[in-house]
Amino acid sequence: MKKMFVLNLLLGIMASCTAQTSSNQVEEIKKSQSNNQTMNKKEIVGTFLGAVLQNDPVTMRELANADYIQHNPFIPTGLEPFIQMLPILKENGTTAENIRMFQDGNFVFMHNIWRNAKPFGAEEMVSFDIIRLDDNGKVAEHWDAMTPLVKETASGRTQTDGPVAATELDKTESNKALAKSMVEDILMGKNPGKIADYISSEKYHQHNPGIKDGLSGIIGAVEYLTTQNNMFRYTKIHKVLGEGNFVLTVSEGEWNGTTNVFYDLLRFEDGKAVEHWDVIQEIPTEGLANDNGMFGF
Repeated sequence: MKKMFVLNLLLGIMASCTAQTSSNQVEEIKKSQSNNQTMNKKEIVGTFLGAVLQNDPVTMRELANADYIQHNPFIPTGLEPFIQMLPILKENGTTAENIRMFQDGNFVFMHNIWRNAKPFGAEEMVSFDIIRLDDNGKVAEHWDAMTPLVKETASGRTQTDGPVAATELDKTESNKALAKSMVEDILMGKNPGKIADYISSEKYHQHNPGIKDGLSGIIGAVEYLTTQNNMFRYTKIHKVLGEGNFVLTVSEGEWNGTTNVFYDLLRFEDGKAVEHWDVIQEIPTEGLANDNGMFGF
């Protein structure tokens, strides 16, 4: 079920915005540490992002490191510079809906819809977001990629609909290996003839707005892009994250004469990919707010 980002769990700290005694401050710190330890990693990330949307720097400071590392090229790195940008989101009424949230070790990766999102480039945007927690459960690092939401798609599916819960949790590592091989063979061109070895010929639900469903939809899109001399070319896989039958690959490549980041989310059944969502974003070279790059995993 689709759900809004967690906006509660303020951890009883709003009073810390006013003057307090030294003993009260110590108790609040202890309470923060206790809550951080009792929340699971998905809850920590959901609460942190809810605080971002609520313009709640107190909660953000409790859950994140001061040297929070930012890989969105238009947001400054560090927690305090990020907090200083929050009024812009509030002024625009920016909200987010989390569609999917998965966890792989200290990484939590999400599929989101952003509305009133002009600060990000369009009224409605679709994103993949990755948060890394450190070993103490603190929000430590963030990556993302965003693209405008498209109302009419080639498959008739939206960019975000479909199953949201991971299954086959015992197959996480094998599905990650399968996704990595699929990107290498098909999208990086090592063995493109093996496409049917990776993608189901019986069912393949496509959420890229420009590609139709099925294996035939992919083949048709490749043929068209090739005739236009505009076929995308993946050059490097930077990260593979998975939970059960869902795997997210983060890759770098060339398309439309520019360098892009490619986020591809795949759902597997019985060793074959049966569903695909993606976000493709050109990597900017001007107007950057940090020099961390969009990768650096």
